[in-house]
Amino acid sequence: MSVTVENLTKTYGAQRAVNDISFEAKAGQVLGFLGPNGAGKTTTMKILTSYIPQTEGRAVVCGYDVQQQPMEVRKCIGYLPEHNPLYLDMYVREYLKFIARLHKIRKAESRIDEMIELTGLQREQHKLIGALSKGYRQRVGLAQALMHDPDVLILDEPTSGLDPNQLADIRGLIRRLGEEKTVIFSTHIMQEVKAVCDRVIIINKGKLVADDSVEQLQASSESGTLITVEFDRKVSAKALEKLQGVRELRHLRGYRYQLLSSAEEDLRPGVFDFAVSENARLLELHREAFEMDEVFQRLTKQ
Repeated sequence: MSVTVENLTKTYGAQRAVNDISFEAKAGQVLGFLGPNGAGKTTTMKILTSYIPQTEGRAVVCGYDVQQQPMEVRKCIGYLPEHNPLYLDMYVREYLKFIARLHKIRKAESRIDEMIELTGLQREQHKLIGALSKGYRQRVGLAQALMHDPDVLILDEPTSGLDPNQLADIRGLIRRLGEEKTVIFSTHIMQEVKAVCDRVIIINKGKLVADDSVEQLQASSESGTLITVEFDRKVSAKALEKLQGVRELRHLRGYRYQLLSSAEEDLRPGVFDFAVSENARLLELHREAFEMDEVFQRLTKQ
């Protein structure tokens, strides 16, 4: 129940949408697949689901080659595309029956009931899909992706359009599914990454630029170290910015600042000496991890 990508490349004329990327996703984890618009995320997902062929390299899903054995791959995968393709003139339950017939599911009615309960569609199951909100359409798309109990789930922006209550429900569902399935999860919402993902891959301009846990990415040397400091009185911001090792200074509010340094540099002794020289008392001084938004921006703007 794993996904293996080796030197995957996809070109459109002179443009390389995906450029020689390699990674592996295993069962029992939710893999966050991140990147700015146009980075190659959706192209990679389409290759993994055998919707489009790669130009070079190889991808294997549950032991099946995506190019040589596309039907076997599709049987193993549940896919929710970014633009959720639904039949708007069908009723929710009718549509799920149609999906069950496509997968030749035995005891289809009980499986449909299970999916409706799992995705929270009980009150909407007899409505036309076209009459549903975007959030409930996403739930219908998730229900169809899960209908045949696939070993691998590929979810492209699955939380788009959900309200905060729906977000909490779907987050919990994805985490539970990730305990036994291989889940590849694409999103632009960094809070989702922290809440759901065990591991993160970031691609930029078709190239893989990061592959690690959320915690390790936040603490990585490429991002540096972040120090938050607060004084009891006004200090010289220019002098604070000139402390040895300071790469960037941010004024938060009042007498509170954030200092960015390289990961090897410990700014705290210098900040203590600075406070003495300014005849100021330290009200706060602590080292903290970067938010995923900042990590993402630093890795994709280089």
